[in-house]
Amino acid sequence: MSRGKDQHVVPHKDGWAVKGAGNSKATSIQPTQQKAIKDAIGIAKHQKSEVVIHGKNGKIRDKDSYGNDPNPPKDTKN
Repeated sequence: MSRGKDQHVVPHKDGWAVKGAGNSKATSIQPTQQKAIKDAIGIAKHQKSEVVIHGKNGKIRDKDSYGNDPNPPKDTKN
């Protein structure tokens, strides 16, 4: 199964928007960042992609993978 588009949570004039990478139109517009993140996570889980969260200034502040992560965390149990 191929990986879907990363979902970006970005500031929007009406609150916060979820946009697929490279898309000009928002998939979802929510009044709060938390609601937009929840929408983005649902999409990313379905598409096995990443959620990229931007701050009010537009800069990336966090990322999380919901698919086949090419760099999974190392197992620290020994």
